[in-house]
Amino acid sequence: MSDSSSGYRGRRAKVIATLGPASRDPDTIADLFEAGADVFRLNFSHGTHEDHAKSVKAIRDIEKKCGRPITILMDLQGPKLRVGPFKEGRVILQPGAKFRLDLDPALGDVNRVSLPHPEIFAALKPGAALLIDDGHLRLKVLDCGRDFAITEVIIAGGISDRKGVNVPDVTLPIPAMTDKDKADLQFGLSQGVDWVALSFVQRPEDVAEVRAIVKGRAGIVAKLEKPSALEHLDAIVDIADAVMVARGDLGVEMPMEQVPILQKRIIRSCRKRGKPVIVATQMLDSMIKSPMPTRAEASDVATAVYDGADAVMLSAETASGQFPVRAVAAMHRIIYQVESDEHYFDMMEASRKTPEHSSPAAITAGARQIAHTLEAAAVVTFTSSGSTTLRAAQERPNVPILCITPSITAGRRLGLVWGVYSVVGDFIHSVDDIGDVAVAAAVKSGIGKEGQALVITAGMPFGKVGSTNMVRVVWIGGETGTQ
Repeated sequence: MSDSSSGYRGRRAKVIATLGPASRDPDTIADLFEAGADVFRLNFSHGTHEDHAKSVKAIRDIEKKCGRPITILMDLQGPKLRVGPFKEGRVILQPGAKFRLDLDPALGDVNRVSLPHPEIFAALKPGAALLIDDGHLRLKVLDCGRDFAITEVIIAGGISDRKGVNVPDVTLPIPAMTDKDKADLQFGLSQGVDWVALSFVQRPEDVAEVRAIVKGRAGIVAKLEKPSALEHLDAIVDIADAVMVARGDLGVEMPMEQVPILQKRIIRSCRKRGKPVIVATQMLDSMIKSPMPTRAEASDVATAVYDGADAVMLSAETASGQFPVRAVAAMHRIIYQVESDEHYFDMMEASRKTPEHSSPAAITAGARQIAHTLEAAAVVTFTSSGSTTLRAAQERPNVPILCITPSITAGRRLGLVWGVYSVVGDFIHSVDDIGDVAVAAAVKSGIGKEGQALVITAGMPFGKVGSTNMVRVVWIGGETGTQ
């Protein structure tokens, strides 16, 4: 088994590790990288700008030492809907009881509490559900107006100060980003983050709003947490650069038995459109307190990998858990073993979509087939924007994808993508260079060895976005040939 250090890790699906109090010191970040973390997530729901700036510096220091790009994902908090405080801090609501929510800032009691979000009242209708504290308490709206809602307690229990509120049955008239998100986004972009994750996406316009601010400085990940987003799934996937299956809030707002089905549906939509897809939330949740995951958690990770997800994510496991490095190492091992299964690439083959009717798509599909026939060491992509490499990843070849790019931005962003190992440098001065450069990069990274073939795809002229129009076969230690 390949080690998981700074060279090629021997697997295709990527590991995202969230940094937090348990893991944001430079030594632990380095240990997480060595254990197998490919992408570092900065969760802007927690921590200060100073905390995140220190994390970025530590990651970029590791990048300089290992000589390969490392990916940073910033995750915006998004709108947080919460009830107000109570006189006693907490009350117990009984089944069938009536409970009022309103805009009155007075402290709450067993009969009512403040809900300081007029946008919720503007969207509510009788029969709608209100979920409190991640769904531990469920209320049904009986009557409502522009500043109040009378509800019935369906699932009873305790409710305390400032617990979160979910409204699964309606599309809320709230902006994609709060003022906090806008400030955090500008800070993250100034730090050079590679991806921005947008929370609580409800419609394609939410992604468009963020894209207008980002202006290409980072890729945009649409987090799918709201049932309303699934009504616009394909449109959201089309406009986003990547998608996250955020199973935490999705599992609160929808019946839990639907979440696995929705996970597969979202992955299929992303695979069809060639967009990276992340599966997140509670993947190795027991490792927050345990040095080993459960068998069920290992199976959960395996399912996402078998489905062809680009990346699987660790949240509290690495941010605040007791065993952050062990969690990354466990994720690495699970992925490696799944991809070593003789049936894994049979499943990738069965789920592959027919290429679109374009020359770049046809050439990329042909490169995958040539690599399979020749039992090549890798598909090698030369790219400036990353589009050639994304097409190669969409094909899910049974060999690694070695991306050679002059752009550190593209190299970092592609760290999220299935199967891609990026090498950054301004190596190419003419088309005659590509064979020698591909061979040198494959040997140095540990992907190829003497006598193996490399299947190269590129766009001519170099630097023209979306111009994949060439495939070439070279042999390590041998002659080159154009196909």
